[in-house]
Amino acid sequence: MSLKSKGTNAERELIHLLWKQGIAASRVAGSGSTRYPSPDIIAGNIDRKLAIECKSIKGNYKYIPKEDIEQLKEFSQVFGCESWIGLRFSKSEWLFVSLEDLSETEKSFSINRETAKRKGILITELI
Repeated sequence: MSLKSKGTNAERELIHLLWKQGIAASRVAGSGSTRYPSPDIIAGNIDRKLAIECKSIKGNYKYIPKEDIEQLKEFSQVFGCESWIGLRFSKSEWLFVSLEDLSETEKSFSINRETAKRKGILITELI
């Protein structure tokens, strides 16, 4: 399975989980490949609006390019919604972390499994 297919499958899985929790959700076509900033998923209900960048991780660390985070911030500011990173480490539930929970490196932001477990929230807490 290609990395793109893996990411698409993870996004679709999260869409289904959000709908099961009563949150409307949709994948953004072309996220990351257009000149306009866009998250992987837009979700929300009458009370809350979310922009989610999804990451499926095989190992214990995830590095996210600074450009991806900046685009998520810009989209969220213009759209008027919250920014979240949705993480699914192998054999684990989805965890959601705020951008403040990421560590900044020279070229990217990063998070490891332990930090995500400690600071992240489950889907039921997100909504």
